[in-house]
Amino acid sequence: MALNKIRRLDKNSFGITLPKDDLRVEGLLDENGELKEEHHVHIRHVGDGEWTLERIEEIET
Repeated sequence: MALNKIRRLDKNSFGITLPKDDLRVEGLLDENGELKEEHHVHIRHVGDGEWTLERIEEIET
């Protein structure tokens, strides 16, 4: 099991890094290992110490 550290991003938020290999498997990286485009995820707190991530294809405006 890979462990990822929670890091402070700014005064009001924190983040967790996603492994590049996992992003590559999802097809989100180009041949240079850079993000192909902007992506959004919905994060849900589902229980004590447990969250889920879901990539959102389209954002309704």
